[in-house]
Amino acid sequence: MDLRKLKTLIDLVSESNISELEITEAEGKVRIVKGGEAAPVQYVQAMPAATVAAPAVAVAAPAAAAPAAAAAPAPAAEPTGHTVKSPMVGTFYRSASPGAPAFVEVGKQVKEGDTLCIIEAMKILNEIEADKSGTVTKILGENGQAVEYGQPLFIIE
Repeated sequence: MDLRKLKTLIDLVSESNISELEITEAEGKVRIVKGGEAAPVQYVQAMPAATVAAPAVAVAAPAAAAPAAAAAPAPAAEPTGHTVKSPMVGTFYRSASPGAPAFVEVGKQVKEGDTLCIIEAMKILNEIEADKSGTVTKILGENGQAVEYGQPLFIIE
C-alpha cells in the first residue's frame, strides 16, 4: 500500500464518525484507530513481519479537547445529590419515541425502579431505572447523543 493511499485513509478516519478502520490487502494489513490526541497507525507487511507505527493527528481532536478541558472543572463542584451513571456505552434517549414525552423532567419526583431514560446499545433499547428515590435536580445527558460507561446522566436529591 502506498503512502498516498495510507494518508487518504488516515484523513478519512479522522474526519468521520468511525473510530477504527482495518483493511487487508495482498501486500499487508492496515489498522487505523482514532484516539483522543493521536491515532496509531499499524502497517503489517505480508512477507517480512514489520510493524510501523506513525501518529496521525486528527484535525478535530484539539478542538474537541478544549471544550472537554473546560467542562472538567464544573462537574467537580456541582453534584450535591446522588448521581445516576450510565451502565453502558450507547445512545441516550429521554423518551421512548421521538414524539413521546420525556420519562423525567427536572423537579420530578421519582421512586426507585422508575424509568429515567433509554440507552440504545447494539440496536437494543435498555431502560435505565432510578436506583434511588428523590427529586431529579439535573439532567446531564443530551437526547440522541452518545454516552460512555460511567458517564453521569442524572442528579437525584
